[in-house]
Amino acid sequence: MKREIITSKDGSHTLNVPEMDETYHSVNGALTESRHVFIENGLNNLIGNQFNVFEVGFGTGLNAMTTLEWLSSHLNTKVNYDTIEAFPVSVDLIDRLNYNNLFDFVDSNKLFDMIHKSKWGESVLINSQFTLRKIEENLELFTFKENYYDCIYFDAFAPNKQEELWSLEILKHCYDSLKERGSFVTYCAKGQLKRDLKGLGFTLKMEPGPPGKREMTTAIK
Repeated sequence: MKREIITSKDGSHTLNVPEMDETYHSVNGALTESRHVFIENGLNNLIGNQFNVFEVGFGTGLNAMTTLEWLSSHLNTKVNYDTIEAFPVSVDLIDRLNYNNLFDFVDSNKLFDMIHKSKWGESVLINSQFTLRKIEENLELFTFKENYYDCIYFDAFAPNKQEELWSLEILKHCYDSLKERGSFVTYCAKGQLKRDLKGLGFTLKMEPGPPGKREMTTAIK
């Protein structure tokens, strides 16, 4: 899969996949989208001080970094972060991203390097607040833990690009893997997705989307 770096409107890099005509993050602002969707409307709404998070689509590590950024101002909180990626991004591309210039919390550059150099398939303590497990596998083959996660960051490619990742079967696995009151958050607000989530028993909260999108979806179990 060919991938090329492009600069989104807020100055942060994302990756474009020419053969799919699809980008990893919003061209209207990759960093802005990550903070808005997964942090402000996901992690920030959880109650407690220790959370299990599952991310669909590790990609460039941007959502892991915004989670670490959030933790830097929530010093009594810990996150166990599982993330799945079928096609890991090459080290060469990672080294060319401008993420080291985007974050200024303590040890942000060191932590960015650590999340990408950590071994796949192992739980790695990135710092005292953040444990990372990167899973190299197709989502369709992944065995979810039941009643385990507090929040799911669903950051797969759009439904019209990878329809199989948004199947009712996978959404059911997501529902089952969440704890009661756990949340499923995504940039997508398609009608079929909302109908499927409601049918599974989720309570939907339609929130304003990041720049370039009218809405996003938060679904509560």
